[in-house]
Amino acid sequence: MLIRTGIVTQELIEKALPSPERRAQGPYAMIECFQEIPCNPCSISCPFHAILPMEDINELPQLVPELCTGCGICAGVCPGLAIFIIDESKGDEKGLISIPYEFSPLPQKGDVVMAVDREGNPVEEAQVVRVVQSKKIPTPLVTLEVSLSKIHGIRFFQPIKNEEYIGDDRNTNPTTTVEPKDGEEDTLEMADETIACRCEGITLGDIRRLIHEGYTTVDEIKRISRAGMGPCQARTCGPLIAQEIARMTGVPIEEVDPSLHRPPTKSLPLAFFMEDN
Repeated sequence: MLIRTGIVTQELIEKALPSPERRAQGPYAMIECFQEIPCNPCSISCPFHAILPMEDINELPQLVPELCTGCGICAGVCPGLAIFIIDESKGDEKGLISIPYEFSPLPQKGDVVMAVDREGNPVEEAQVVRVVQSKKIPTPLVTLEVSLSKIHGIRFFQPIKNEEYIGDDRNTNPTTTVEPKDGEEDTLEMADETIACRCEGITLGDIRRLIHEGYTTVDEIKRISRAGMGPCQARTCGPLIAQEIARMTGVPIEEVDPSLHRPPTKSLPLAFFMEDN
């Protein structure tokens, strides 16, 4: 399900959670990184060594909850926005979740926003209690106060439109809707600003414009936009681009030419090439 939809399963979430005893003691990092890609900023940035060193850069990060202080540095440096800081110790049936936020303008302390789940569905209104951005945390972290019972379902938020913000840029959300083919469920309605390739900062709008211009293979789009040339080597964005091509051209996705990969297809340490064979 994760590969097909990009949405993590409940089973994986529960495996990533610390013990109930640790969760009651204070803030901790929740690492929702479940794909083996060459990435290690979280492990090398943790000042408390709470994320174990990686012998292979493709390893999944391993958290030692007892060493984690919930400082947020790992969440702020994660290029995949896959780490959240959760505090279930507040009491009053309320909890805090710190979410990496790459959009502008940043919300302000005291703002009321709509917290959403991993699929973008509204969960509840939540108040912004803290916004942190520093040299150590390049991606801003926005902390929301939410219902404790819903804290593990909330993973993002949206500004709430009201009279104060009428005409404000923060309500601008251009959306491209693609008509489904006969018998196909209409599941695609995502804003052009949605990031398709995080490594290179390529949006769905960028991909759609290229498809409209006549680029209809993953490799063509890769060469002209650099989508798929980052550290993950199109492991995430490649299938998304192919899906977008299929939806917009009507070509079955199995007939969309995939991206070509030159060896090595997996990152290898320099020592591998220096060893005697």
